[in-house]
Amino acid sequence: MLSLESLKQIDVELAKYPAERSRSAIMAALRIAQTELGWLSTDTIAYVADYVKIPATQAMEVATFYGMYNLKPVGKYKLAVCTNLPCALRGGVNTVEYLLDKLNIAKLGGTSADGKFTVIEAECLGACGDAPVLLLNNHKMCSFMTPEAIDKQLAELV
Repeated sequence: MLSLESLKQIDVELAKYPAERSRSAIMAALRIAQTELGWLSTDTIAYVADYVKIPATQAMEVATFYGMYNLKPVGKYKLAVCTNLPCALRGGVNTVEYLLDKLNIAKLGGTSADGKFTVIEAECLGACGDAPVLLLNNHKMCSFMTPEAIDKQLAELV
């Protein structure tokens, strides 16, 4: 199910922990699988759990708890916008609405027709002072997301 390269990367993560603590590598192992496959199906989560030697239910608990894991296919660019209270008060909801309208996406969690963009709601991203904030593909934090800043960011991605 996963390439030999991904399994080697998971082995590196497993080597960081004593054998009886292999479950400590599950977050990294799921990230590696998601990087290769783009999202985590139930079968993929079970496969990774088996490889890490933990029950599939424990891996599923991790995958469903953290917002960084994609449990369904997403676009090439996943745009997670914080809409918790501090960000909402500073335009987070407007940011979501602007993105959905600009990308012609019907609702949160949806993907643009070209498959490039998925817009989701994020839990607190820990940057209230920079609100509204957007997390791009779980790695790049974008602050002060005015319509102009959003347009600039999107132009860099196309």
